Amino acid sequence: MRFIKLLIISVLCFAVLIFLLSLLFPSKAVVERSGVIDAPVAVVYSQINELKTWQEWNPWTKLEAANTLQFSNPSQGKNAWYSWTSANDAASGKLTVLRSEPDKGVYYDMQFKDMRPMIGGLEIRPSKEGTGTVIHWYMETKLGWKPWWKLRGFMADRLMGPQVEQGLTELKTRCEKMK
Repeated sequence: MRFIKLLIISVLCFAVLIFLLSLLFPSKAVVERSGVIDAPVAVVYSQINELKTWQEWNPWTKLEAANTLQFSNPSQGKNAWYSWTSANDAASGKLTVLRSEPDKGVYYDMQFKDMRPMIGGLEIRPSKEGTGTVIHWYMETKLGWKPWWKLRGFMADRLMGPQVEQGLTELKTRCEKMK
């Protein structure tokens, strides 16, 4: 009986310790990358504003061959959306454009089944030389207070950052061919 009491007290203390340590982690996860594309702002904007072109450069639309994509009509500008279903139903979701401005970029809300919502944006501006485009892609998730979400948020940049870089590289290649 004494062993059981000690075990229960130890588990409770460990859980409290984990919860207190999780309070030190940030309350939101941010993944962001930037780059310069040697193409005019209008060319880059045309690629990020039209959701159907995202299949060509966005790494997450390429992850599974079983993905089924559906697009709104029109598939560009404010309130445009695309949704995806996957063989793994938990990976299904929807992206909705909140704002789309030719001189600033595209800002969106992304909802996943069984996951926290995410906001993001592809911000654009002319480069200093005026011939290229500076692009900044960010995604932000509010994590709440649960330790498992905060741990996932702590790892977000390491897990998703390389995919964001890959997407920007593919977008750069695509836009530079079009200029």
